[in-house]
Amino acid sequence: MPAADLAAAVCGIAHEAGRHALDRWRTDFRRWEKGPGDPVCEIDLAVDAMLRERLSALLPDAGWLSEETADDPARLGRSQVWVVDPIDGTRDYLRGRPGWCVSVALVERGVPVIGVLDAPARAESWLASAGGGAWRNGVALSASARDTLGGARMPIDTLPKADRDLVAVAKPNSIALRIAMVAADEADLVATQRWGNEWDIAAAALLAREAGAEVTDALGAPLTFNKREPQAFGVLAAARGMHAAAAERFAGRPRAAG
Repeated sequence: MPAADLAAAVCGIAHEAGRHALDRWRTDFRRWEKGPGDPVCEIDLAVDAMLRERLSALLPDAGWLSEETADDPARLGRSQVWVVDPIDGTRDYLRGRPGWCVSVALVERGVPVIGVLDAPARAESWLASAGGGAWRNGVALSASARDTLGGARMPIDTLPKADRDLVAVAKPNSIALRIAMVAADEADLVATQRWGNEWDIAAAALLAREAGAEVTDALGAPLTFNKREPQAFGVLAAARGMHAAAAERFAGRPRAAG
């Protein structure tokens, strides 16, 4: 299947999954915690099953890595892997807030080549493909050209004292949507300084890169995906001209922060 057709098919599948989640949003459904502070609901699992069936039909030989599926080490031997978060921003989903999305990435040999976010509560469909640019609702995206850290927009609830020279903007619970804000020039910077999972950031990292931003881990090192332990130490997505300054500032923070 041509790359453009594959990307369009993935976008359609993610949109279908998003509509399913939206139909159940703000209704009565089962919810519980997988662990302390780690919520999940029956919609997460239903969307995960839908995505696995539909995406696996597109590329039967691709591996699978998802927040809501038991990990199968067989993915490590596959050149292509789907990296999926069926509902990124589950807390917002459970609270009836719109800051959640379906996140789907196709990773080839450690690098995302297709990234899709479907955020139906915000009427947003995001798509990026390697070398093909980043798009929201069919409109091409271009990240900020900002080259100074002072005054940079950052989606965060409250700025710590050390970052009072930044500007706080509204923060969705979904880390993928926060990174997408950098792609859309609605934020200049997203920074976390704690261990996170590949499925949270794979699709959004491609969106930001294709829009012209720079995306690394919290220490400024390159991100790779489909690792044996599918985690990264934080994420730093920023306008290219200020990424180095942001990395210098945040790399020295305590590793428990973020």
